[in-house]
Amino acid sequence: MKRNENIVLLSRDHHFGLLCSWKIRQGIRNKVKPDKIKNYIVYFWKNHLEEHFREEEQILFPYLKDEYSSRIQSEHTQLKVLVSQIESLEGLNLFSDFADLLDQHIRFEERHWFPHLEEKLSHETLSRIGKELSHIHTEETDTYDDEFWK
Repeated sequence: MKRNENIVLLSRDHHFGLLCSWKIRQGIRNKVKPDKIKNYIVYFWKNHLEEHFREEEQILFPYLKDEYSSRIQSEHTQLKVLVSQIESLEGLNLFSDFADLLDQHIRFEERHWFPHLEEKLSHETLSRIGKELSHIHTEETDTYDDEFWK
């Protein structure tokens, strides 16, 4: 699906989030030591998701407050809570819950929320969003060294 050029930066980040979910599932499937998966989740949160969520909340939310943004905010909170639990506990169930929720969350944004924003927001508003994002967004790269999922 072709994404509006003003929010495509956030859409590109989603590739890394889906890959994160896949890596976690692979680690679980391959019976990798739980601390390896835990370390990756904490790394991914601190180096990718935390900033991505902040950008969505600060830049996109103010323009359209509706049931979509409420759901996105709720899922951001749920994912943040899961990361906090994962940092203090270790458990394959938490890892799996995190991977599943992240995957579902990204797919909802791509299939429903972003198209909704593109439909409801004016071209001028989307352009303003694009300018705001271009000033603060950094291109995603995943530089995590421990390829536990292989």
